[in-house]
Amino acid sequence: MKKTCLFNLHTDLGAKLAEFGGYLMPIQYSGIIKEHLACREKAVLFDTDHMGEFRLRGSSALKDLERVVSCDVESMTEGQCRYGMMCNESGGVVDDLLVYRLADDEFMLVVNAGTKDNDSAWIRDHLSENTQFEDIGSQTAKIDLQGPASPKIIEKLLSESVSGLKFYRFMYNKFRGSDIIVSRTGYTGEMGFEVYLKPELAENFWNDCMELGAMSAGLGARDTLRLEMGMPLYGHELEAGRNAGESGFERSLSVKKDYTGSAVVTDKSIRSSKLVGIALSGRRAARHGDEILDCSGNYAGVVTSGSFAPSLGYAVALGYIGLPFVDPGTPLKLKGARYELDCKVVSLPFYGSATGRAPVKKFL
Repeated sequence: MKKTCLFNLHTDLGAKLAEFGGYLMPIQYSGIIKEHLACREKAVLFDTDHMGEFRLRGSSALKDLERVVSCDVESMTEGQCRYGMMCNESGGVVDDLLVYRLADDEFMLVVNAGTKDNDSAWIRDHLSENTQFEDIGSQTAKIDLQGPASPKIIEKLLSESVSGLKFYRFMYNKFRGSDIIVSRTGYTGEMGFEVYLKPELAENFWNDCMELGAMSAGLGARDTLRLEMGMPLYGHELEAGRNAGESGFERSLSVKKDYTGSAVVTDKSIRSSKLVGIALSGRRAARHGDEILDCSGNYAGVVTSGSFAPSLGYAVALGYIGLPFVDPGTPLKLKGARYELDCKVVSLPFYGSATGRAPVKKFL
């Protein structure tokens, strides 16, 4: 398996490691619930260096990107980030990603770890001759510092203040004299930052943040945090065989342009299900692939992700269900191999007190 540039640090810190996206990654250090709550209340560090980064530039880069991704790109300003999807001809999701507009004719794409090789080939196949593609992942380390205490920590480490950085924006900055990119897109829902820097500086940044009070956190807590916010995980909520239009992320699916698969994605008449939030009656969690049943015991859908929600004190799940059952409050049942659990449809996000959209100055 592949390893990130922070692998030795994780082993030194005693992390529990497991495979994710083809990488040997830290799942937890002191415990998933402890790390989860530290992100909601204080600050944690996530190694996200396994993700991929591509740079596109040239006179035709904008036009090509508009055909490749589902979100509107032309309306983005320099310094802005936007969430979107790459779809196949049948409307399924090749991958979900973030687009960073670096300049009028230059963009950075941040893609998922397990799909980045396929993403690279897919994007290259859809580019014009005048668009330059560069995989910059090996030159770029990525660390996420998340939690309401993160502004005070990062403010002490960078040359320029982050106090004016808005949600879904990025800025150029310096760490130890080296150029970096700092953004605010979040995946946990909390106030926080994504830092892109040279791999040789990654351990320095991690250790400096820890000295200022940040806790190391693994992908276990990252998963429960994103689930509480109703955020998708590729391979669970999003996949090549599932119409992106059923995911509910309408803001990332443009109706102003044509992109690969757009005719299928935007055709509401062919949608038969929708991704919804599901709240269970206790702490026992459903699992990916569990069946969702209506009150008569008939098949209604399938669970895509499930877990105990530490911030809420009960279990939650995401799942695709038939359109007759999508209204909040609809009672349902989840059927696993050895259990059947009462549940109901609820509005997303599950956790409504996250700080991610607040101004940075509030936390300084």
